Amino acid sequence: MSQQGNQQEVQLRINEGQMKTTYANIIRTSTTADEVVMDFGMSMPMQGPDNKPALMFDVGSRVVMNWRGAKRLAITLGQTIRQFEQANGEINLGGGAQGAASEK
Repeated sequence: MSQQGNQQEVQLRINEGQMKTTYANIIRTSTTADEVVMDFGMSMPMQGPDNKPALMFDVGSRVVMNWRGAKRLAITLGQTIRQFEQANGEINLGGGAQGAASEK
């Protein structure tokens, strides 16, 4: 019997009833031998105690994933970004406030 003959179709059901949506414009990552830890939050410009510019990183959410899940996330994000850039142009990471796609 072929491998395809042994495969069964699995239906995926997604429950979004308890989902919370938040916005993040910055991420901090750290790792262990088993996991990737991602802290998502807001980066807000402010003045430091010496009146010099400073950034405040307000962490709003933490996501912890095993390495396999993190790799699947990286692949999915890469594909999504490639599709966006094909339709809208390259995303400029040069520090603009919006980080929008550059003009074609």
